[in-house]
Amino acid sequence: MRPSGAPAQGTRTADRILGGWLGRIAGNMLGKPIERGDYWTRERIDRYLRLTDALPLSDYLPEPPPGTAGTAGTAGTAGFELRPEWRQCVRGRIHGSCRDDDVDYSILGLHLLETHGFAFTTEQVGELWLLRLPYLQTFTAERAAYRNLAAGLKPPLTATYDNPHQEWIGALIRADIFGWTSPGDPLRAASLARRDAVLSHTGNGVYGAMWAAAMIAAAFTAADAREAIDTGLDRIPASCRLARTIRRTTALHDSGLSWSGALDTLAEETGGLGWIHTVPNAALITAGLLYGAGDFSATVALTVRGGLDTDSNGATAGSVAGVLCGASGIPPQWTRPLEDRVRSAVFGFDGSRIGELANRTARLASI
Repeated sequence: MRPSGAPAQGTRTADRILGGWLGRIAGNMLGKPIERGDYWTRERIDRYLRLTDALPLSDYLPEPPPGTAGTAGTAGTAGFELRPEWRQCVRGRIHGSCRDDDVDYSILGLHLLETHGFAFTTEQVGELWLLRLPYLQTFTAERAAYRNLAAGLKPPLTATYDNPHQEWIGALIRADIFGWTSPGDPLRAASLARRDAVLSHTGNGVYGAMWAAAMIAAAFTAADAREAIDTGLDRIPASCRLARTIRRTTALHDSGLSWSGALDTLAEETGGLGWIHTVPNAALITAGLLYGAGDFSATVALTVRGGLDTDSNGATAGSVAGVLCGASGIPPQWTRPLEDRVRSAVFGFDGSRIGELANRTARLASI
């Protein structure tokens, strides 16, 4: 069933934009109950899936059996601590999407482009944060930048002052809207993402946003995920650690190594960076896209099963996969429970229709 507000018989580009929105939201919802990479390791995730008879994973996470799960800060009898929102995110219980910053920033980015156009400034990004985004719904680098903005600091100092999270994943999760509105133009997408990212990030944190935006823009015209990944790499410095790690991931895939073997190797090489750092998470996104081999369900499932920042990674991989296959190519078990509705902390957007957000994005993409 096509979400209300979506084009009745729109162009292929419009269908791909809607696919990006739906893929991002679905991937985010898949990973949200287990978003805590220091606890929900790859092994624990698969143990939970085996317990609930959900391997191979091809739908949202199943509800835990009675008595087997607690919430964050409590313990279930089987040692599974899910996020408090899990009851809104597991199969059979989903009625529209949960609120999450991984989707809030896509909505805020849409509002930014509608308000200020593609010539927006980094300062204008910060102004919209203060006007539209609650402080307590920001995290890590974004919260540090928000605090700096409220104290009167200006970019780029907002990204560097008292901010130990400058290379974490926050800017990457904000990048999708710049790819969706730049179909087939990865250079523009990366430029827009950089202008947004430098409000809160530096180094690999900024490069992650540029790579993601360019990869999503390239997915509109790419033959497959590998081509989109490589095109995204063209937009960031070849010598940065992010680029080297993504190339390492593609090389492991090309060597014929299994998905689990590749992730074991990558964990050894990037594990010291922590579970919210851009570099190891970009590696998992890359692996999910490559080993998913063009199948939407396999892509988001493998990405989330990889662990680390599960909801953010599922969202980005879902966005790329959704653009590649279009909304019409996403299996209905992912889209139907969303009921064309998204919750959001962005002022004025809670309860928005996903199809209408996609339509507004498509109008911007045609400018």
